[in-house]
Parts: sequence; C-alpha cells; structure tokens
Amino acid sequence: MPDSALLLHRSSFPGCMLSFRPVDFGVIPMKYLLFALLLMPAAALADQDADFLAAREAFRVGDSGRLEQIAERMKNSPFEPYLTYYQLRMRLDAGNTAPIREFLSRPDDTPVIDQLRGEWLKLQARKQHWEEFSAEYPRLLESDDEMICYALQARRANNEDLVLHEARSLWFSGKGQPESCVTLFEAALNANVITEQDIWQRLHLALEANNIALAKQLSARLPAERKLPNGALETASAHPERYLKKAKLNKATEGQRMVALFALTRLAKQMPQLAYRQWGGIADSFEKEEMQYFYGWLAYEAARNLDERALTWFKKAGDTQLNDAQLAWRTRAALRAQNWHDVWASITSMSPRQQREGAWRYWKARAWKVLGRDADAEMLFTELSREYNFYGQLAAEELGSAPAAGMMSYSYQPSNSEIDTMMAQPAIQRSLALYQMGLRTEAAKEWSWAMRKLDDKQLLVASEIARRNEMYDRSIHAADRTMQLHDFSLRYPAPYRDSLQGSIRDNKLEEAWVYGLMRQESRFVTEAKSNVGAAGLMQIMPATARWVAKRLGMRDYRKALISQLETNLKLGTYYMKNVLSTLDNSPVLASAAYNAGPARARQWRAEKPLEGAIYVESIPFDETRDYVKKVLSNTVYYAKLFDQSSLSLKQRLGTIDGKGKDD
Repeated sequence: MPDSALLLHRSSFPGCMLSFRPVDFGVIPMKYLLFALLLMPAAALADQDADFLAAREAFRVGDSGRLEQIAERMKNSPFEPYLTYYQLRMRLDAGNTAPIREFLSRPDDTPVIDQLRGEWLKLQARKQHWEEFSAEYPRLLESDDEMICYALQARRANNEDLVLHEARSLWFSGKGQPESCVTLFEAALNANVITEQDIWQRLHLALEANNIALAKQLSARLPAERKLPNGALETASAHPERYLKKAKLNKATEGQRMVALFALTRLAKQMPQLAYRQWGGIADSFEKEEMQYFYGWLAYEAARNLDERALTWFKKAGDTQLNDAQLAWRTRAALRAQNWHDVWASITSMSPRQQREGAWRYWKARAWKVLGRDADAEMLFTELSREYNFYGQLAAEELGSAPAAGMMSYSYQPSNSEIDTMMAQPAIQRSLALYQMGLRTEAAKEWSWAMRKLDDKQLLVASEIARRNEMYDRSIHAADRTMQLHDFSLRYPAPYRDSLQGSIRDNKLEEAWVYGLMRQESRFVTEAKSNVGAAGLMQIMPATARWVAKRLGMRDYRKALISQLETNLKLGTYYMKNVLSTLDNSPVLASAAYNAGPARARQWRAEKPLEGAIYVESIPFDETRDYVKKVLSNTVYYAKLFDQSSLSLKQRLGTIDGKGKDD
C-alpha cells in the first residue's frame, strides 16, 4: 500500500472489535498524531488499560514509586493528564509549585485539571496565601460553597463591609455550612450585618430541615425569650405527639412556641390529621403569624398526602410567605380540585424563576384557557410547544398539532471525516477507554466535560460515536443537548430490538412503551445498578425478579441472572404486563406502579375520575412524578420513530378512574 495504510479503530467494549479504514498518511494533520497513539493492536490497548488501572491503584494506596514507573510508560497516552494529576496530588503541599502551576496552565480539556485547581486553591486558602489564591481562582470552573467563601475571605482586606453583606446572602440555609463560611458569618454577626432576625429566620430553616444541631447553635445566639428549651428538640423531632401532649404552652415564650410548631410540622409529616387534631387544643396559645405559619406547613403536608382539605388550609395560611415547594403543592391541590382560579393565583404567586418551569407555564396556560384568556393561553402554549418534552408535547396538542409533530423535520447526519476529527480528541478517547474499563462514573465526567462547548453539529457527531460504541447513555446525553439540529434516532435509540421482540409479543405490550420505560430506567446500560439494588436494562428489583421468575416457572433462576440481557428483558416485560393488566390497562398507572409499586399507584387516585395529566402532576414522590412524565413522553417519540401509533400524549394519559371501594 504505497499511498495508504490501515488504521485500527478501537471499540470501547470488551473484545476489542476492530474495523479498518484506509487513511492517507501524507495528509494526516498534527491533531491526529495523539489519536494514532491509540490505534494499535488489541494487546497493546489491553496493556495500556492495565497500566492505567495499576496507576489508579498506586495512587489510591500512596505508592509514588510504582506510580512514577507507570507514568513514564504512559507519558504519550491520552491518560497522561490523569497520571500527572495523581503524581501532583500526592505532593500537593510540596515547596516547589512550578509543576502544579504548569499543569494548571494547560487548556481545560479534562476535568482532572480543574479538580486539581480546586484542591490546590483550598490548600492555599487554608494557609491564607491569598495572593496565590486570588491569582488562580478566576480560572476555576467548578466551585462549591466552601470555595465561594474562601474567595470572599480573599477579598476581605480590600472591602470588609461589601464582603460581609455578600456572605449574608449565603446565611439563609437550613444546612450546615463549611468552616470557610462560618468564619465570615462570625464576622458578619459581630458587625451586626447578620441581625437577630436573620438568626431567627435561619432557625426556622434549620428546623424545617430537621437540622437539630444547627438549630441549637443558632438558639444559643438568641435572647432568653427566644431561646429554645434545652433538650426539647430531640423529643419534638422523634416523638412529636408525645411532646405536644405534655407541652405547657400557657404563657409560653417565643422559643417554646417555636419548638411546639416544630413538633406540629413533624407530626404533619406523619399524618396531617393528627397534627390538625393536636392543633385544635393549643391554637389559642399562638400569635397570628405563627398560626399562619403552621397552616402553611399543614396544608403542604396535606397536599402531598392528596388530602382534599389542603386548599382550605392554604387559605388559612393567609399572607405567610410560602416557599417554592409549598407553592408547587398549593397549585397541585388546586388542580386536583379543578379550581382553575386558584391554579392561576398560586402560579402567579411564584417567583419568576419558578414560573419559568415547564409545568407551571403549561398549567398557567390551561388555567387562562378555562378563565377565558385564550390569547394569553395560546401565547404560552406556542412558546412551550417548541420544547421536546412532556409539557412541550401537551402544549403542542393544545394548539392542535399532531403528536411529536416536526420531530423528523430537522436532521443532521455526520460525515466520516467529522467522526474522525471528533475521535482525534483525547477527551473522547479517554471517555471510550474509561467506559471499556468499567469506570463509568469517570467516563461520564470526562464525557460531560468534553460536551460543554460543542455546538449542535459536534454534539451529534459525538452522539454518533457513542452510539457506535454502544455507550447509549452518553449518546443520549449528547443528543439531548442540541438546540436547533436534532437526530431523534440518537435521542431515542432502540438497541436490542431483536432480543425484545419475543417478550413483547408474548406479553402483548406496545413496543414504544417498553422502550420509553427502558430509556428512563437504564439509558440502555446493561450493567446498570441503582442504589437500592435494581439491576439491568429494565432495573428489576431482586425481590420482584424472584417473584416473576417463580410465576414464569424459571426453576434455574438465580440472582446472578438478573442482569443477563435475555433474562432481564423477560422478567421486566412480564412485570410490565402484570401491572398494566391489574391497573385498568392504563400506561400512566402502570408506569407509576413500575417505579413506586402498584399499591401507591392505586392510592394516588382521586375519589372521582381525574384527568391523566393532573394525576401525573400530583404524584407525591418527586422521582416517580418525573419518571412517569418522561416514560409517557418517550413513548410518544418511540411510537413516531417506529411508525406504530398515532395516539397523542393526551390520549395516552387518558382519564384515571376514581378509587374503588377496595382502595
């Protein structure tokens, strides 16, 4: 081959399947040279992976000698930044900072550079080397509260008053704060920039978060009449009903009433009715503002329990300031009551930021439509309909558009040269290799970092590379980020169709719904495992898997098989059919049941028939509510891609029957 040679393209999965593409070496740009280092026989690639894993372990155990040996072998590898990071991290406190400064001056094309920058900055801040800190801090890309407070400390010498007022904005949190913030808070308290009322307000936030340790610290800074009774918080938190029965609230101090309110809100979390019953006997001991505060939290917990009294209690909260969560649940309570004026009023009370959320734009438009403000409703629907998501689809349908209309009108297919150019990037190579080694967390970080500055075309190129390497979760991640150019076959991939057909046919399931659920469950990662033990493409819980296997007569089933492709699909599709057939053949109820259990899906129904979209919006579990929206939205897109159904999202949501006498 006088004018060309064969380059081996590495697969990112075990087995190293290799494809061959003729490339003219005479025209290879310099940017391809690093890429060429990876294009080597599978044995060499395996050696490189083994070296990287060995270096990672050497770093973990602190073996600098072993790490140095491996780093020398890998100095021309795409993993060189990781090896350099490991070495520098082990001597971060060394006197010679030149190697660290050299590393930090590199282009930020991998997250480990910014990671070292953050660690080095915190070290400089703890040493109070503010000049060095201030010089490097502007280049930091990923920050946190600790770092923000260090940055404020670095500026204190130049403008103490301004810095302390900026620190005050971080004060209002029910969480504990890092020591770097505590230093600023102490100074702000001593300067009366943070006032007694600010302490009292944060005490409320700490109790709402059940952060008893912080509440005690704040209480100690208050005057006697506002201090919380010693030892009362633990009992009020763990045994609120017992505490309230014994509490003596006649002529109680403000601090004593605060603990009683805390006990009431804790009791409302357990059962709103119990809290309301206790309130009846002690309400006269509280001032008007405290009464309204209690009703705001009672109404919130009642709304989350789908208690029809929630709206009445929200009205008794009067003009008390509700937080984002309370306003969201006031809106959901109004939706379930079909009180469209309250829906509109509640959304209008939200902050501009919260009102921009898709859910509240959609429901505000629906309320306007019912209230006769058609032009305003149409304007909101039109804006929202341009978004490819659950509420974007519903908005488009309100305007009379077909389900997923326009989703195929934009498409961009990357060329082979664009694929090769993207593959030449070390960040992409690292992502593929890390994924192959089973280091999916590191691969995801590297991939996300690489995607930050890409335009739509580049994102689709990256998505196609991930798809070809069976990194479907990363492919979806990239394709989902595009703004104008789209490829819905990348956003909604359909791997393993041949393996699924038998199970879909046996259980008489809609293929689009199965894929819609599977995309949300695992993003098609066969080895996916949740923190509660769900496994495989369909994220089957071990107990569910055993139950289904028994129902199917799988005598040879064992736990190790739960992630095996064919077994996982067989178990998952059977369970989908089971929940569908026992829940009125409603994909809404069945999707909710798949995530949270059939009993809860039934329990969340109203006494009377309820619009499916309202049922979904008022699911009490945040995770399940988001899950059902995405599963049903995915289903519409898959049906369009498969050319299998013209049902709209609203038709699929349908009407959820009221509770039966057995519920």
